[in-house]
Amino acid sequence: MSDVQQRIHETVTNNPVVLYMKGDARFPQCGFSAAVVQVLKLCGVTDFVTVNVLADEEIRQGVKEYANWPTIPQLYIKGEFIGGCDIVKEMYQSGELQPLLADIAKS
Repeated sequence: MSDVQQRIHETVTNNPVVLYMKGDARFPQCGFSAAVVQVLKLCGVTDFVTVNVLADEEIRQGVKEYANWPTIPQLYIKGEFIGGCDIVKEMYQSGELQPLLADIAKS
């Protein structure tokens, strides 16, 4: 496993919720990233790790290879790749996302 792949693996396995995105939670730099942040907040998750892929070219490319998923944002919950913006929104609307976040969400 390359150094960047190892860094990604450690980040997603050592933190309950990780979002690889453009910008950060307080200042998303694309609408897709902002939408995932909004869904997490609607689920009651306010404490999550964001990684700004625009700040690190190796991470930007490495995370796409790590998940075998070509786009950003990418959401990981408890080390598992969940998906990008459309999948996260669909899972929220269908009620599938909330149980994954139930023990992480702040009431």
